[in-house]
Amino acid sequence: MKRIFIMNGMGGSGKDTFVEMLNEFVPTLHISIVDKVKEIARSIGWDGSKTEKDRKFLFDLKTVLDNYNDCNYTYIREKVEAFNSGELGDYDVLCMDLREKHQIERAKKDFGAKAVLVIRDSAEFISSNDADANVFSIDYDIIINNSGTLDELRDEAKKFAVKYVLV
Repeated sequence: MKRIFIMNGMGGSGKDTFVEMLNEFVPTLHISIVDKVKEIARSIGWDGSKTEKDRKFLFDLKTVLDNYNDCNYTYIREKVEAFNSGELGDYDVLCMDLREKHQIERAKKDFGAKAVLVIRDSAEFISSNDADANVFSIDYDIIINNSGTLDELRDEAKKFAVKYVLV
C-alpha cells in the first residue's frame, strides 16, 4: 500500500537526509510544495542560497502564488495523483515538504497523509518567515529525532519503514 508523509522541521534538521535514508529501505519519492517557487525564483536571479533573507524571499513568493491561484497546492495534488497511479514510477512512499499549518492540515485531510517532524538539537531556530517560525505550533503524527549520528538516523529511517510502511 502506498503511503504519504508530510515532512517538516527547521532548516538543517535533516529532513532531506532522512528521506534519502528512507529510500534505502523502501522506494521513496520526495517532492516539495516550493518546487515551482524555486523554479520561478531561479528564473529571476535566486542562486539557491538559504540565508534568512533567501528563506523570507521564497516564503513571500510562495504566499503570492498561493493567494493568486493556489498553484503550489495544485502542483502537490497533481504529484499525489501521479504517485498513486504509478505514473511517476514504482514508489511505495511519497514524502512531501509542506511548511504552513493550514496546508499540512489540508494535505492530511485530502491525501490521508501523516505529518512528520524532524528535529535536531543543533538546528538553528529561524524566525524570518512564518513557515519557519511556526514549525512547532503544528500537531505532528510522528517525530523523528535526528540529534545523533548519521548511523543513528539511518536506524530511525529503518524503524520508520518497518513501523509505518511495511505493515
